[in-house]
Amino acid sequence: MVVLGRIVAPYGVRGWVKVHPLGDDPEAWSEMPQWWLGADADGGSWQPYSLEAFRRHGASWIAKLAGVDDRNGAEAMDGRYVAAPREALPATDGEEYYWTDLIGLAVRNEQGESLGTVDSLLETGAHQVLVVKEGETKRLLPFVSQVVKDVDVGAGVVRVDWGMDW
Repeated sequence: MVVLGRIVAPYGVRGWVKVHPLGDDPEAWSEMPQWWLGADADGGSWQPYSLEAFRRHGASWIAKLAGVDDRNGAEAMDGRYVAAPREALPATDGEEYYWTDLIGLAVRNEQGESLGTVDSLLETGAHQVLVVKEGETKRLLPFVSQVVKDVDVGAGVVRVDWGMDW
């Protein structure tokens, strides 16, 4: 399962919920007939819900799930993660990656030195940040073209312009 976002609040009184997306193209999710909701991002038991509607509302996104028809039902969804199986997601183009594809990749600088592996990613508003861990050392690398020179998911490597002592 690939975590796409999180339900952050009910919206209105007819079962709609506000969704905080964890990706760049949430509009594509409206084409998925079903979402899976779980209590935590690590999974546990994902429950499928048919998607009735999903749209932008101002700076937010709102969704209507089948069977969630009033505010009480929407409040019960608050805090749940939204996910989908990898095969249900739209294909990525050349320089696009799902965060889940990057986690666990080895990170090497242009000198061939190992900086660790991608542990997670952060959304800062300006850009995404790779959280790279090696033992007790944690590095935060901006996921921008000036730093990330190449991503080879097949080979399991991210090549970066980053020094060992930065």
